[in-house]
Amino acid sequence: MPSPKALRALPLVELGALLLVALLCLVFQLRLPGRLPTDADERAVADVLARDARPGDAVLLFPWWTERARLFVPPSVPVYGWLDSDGADLSAHPRVWVLGQPELPRSDVGAFEAAFLPGRKALGPESRLGPLSLRLYENGRYRPRHWVASESANTARVYLEQPDGSRTDCPFDGRVHRCPGPPHLYVAPEWHEIFYEPRHCLWMHAPGGPQRLVAEFANVPAGMGLRMEGGIIFEFAHPKDPRLSTSYVGVDDAATGQRLMYVPIPPGREGVQKAEVVLPPGPPRTVKVWTQADNAESRQLCLDVMALEPAVGVKP
Repeated sequence: MPSPKALRALPLVELGALLLVALLCLVFQLRLPGRLPTDADERAVADVLARDARPGDAVLLFPWWTERARLFVPPSVPVYGWLDSDGADLSAHPRVWVLGQPELPRSDVGAFEAAFLPGRKALGPESRLGPLSLRLYENGRYRPRHWVASESANTARVYLEQPDGSRTDCPFDGRVHRCPGPPHLYVAPEWHEIFYEPRHCLWMHAPGGPQRLVAEFANVPAGMGLRMEGGIIFEFAHPKDPRLSTSYVGVDDAATGQRLMYVPIPPGREGVQKAEVVLPPGPPRTVKVWTQADNAESRQLCLDVMALEPAVGVKP
């Protein structure tokens, strides 16, 4: 049991601890402005990018939450930054500029480099512009796109397909392919978030029941890696309510009916789901991209399919 003397000293110890915390907070606040970039620092970065960035380049933010930089980066250069974006492939971009603030609290440079550097090579020294760092990397994870479904949505044929093969067309109104029924039944390229990651993808909400929502694309190049990426958007992926059902996304060969890719997304599965096959050489194909869920409630799907140059020795 504590002695009376120790009990009398306890308030003084607590007061000292509070004063120490207050002093540390004051020191942190006084030092923080020197760790934050000024408008002049951000404009200096924008000048470098305007001068040296090439078409196809991208900017990756480190830490991912330093969003203010988006206000200054030239609009021609896409900017990426979301939770866990350090390890993103950014495979649409041959070069990646890393715009960092390494002196910010909780900026773990080692963890960032462990996620980002595999497959990348620096193309020059790091530049320092105030507290900002900027360095250009060759992206070894780059895979040129030869066809992208979300960029070809206007030319797709969209319909609802029953298990017996009968179809109900979803006419294109100049903006979306609108299906009969609820207002959410349409196909169009939109921006959505899949587990914090912004994605430009095809909105393809499953119609519910055994029928499928199908987007049929012609002239898909053969001899390429055909890749599908998608998932349940926002917070709708997380719940595991027993009323919810598994959503299915797939790609079929329209001429033969062959199943090329098929991904189930059960309730509770978050993040971007991926699948890939290599199409053999030959003439361009017509493919059917489809979604289906017995109970489509809270199964809001967004996905994309693309023809990429095959990745040698890399599993999809």
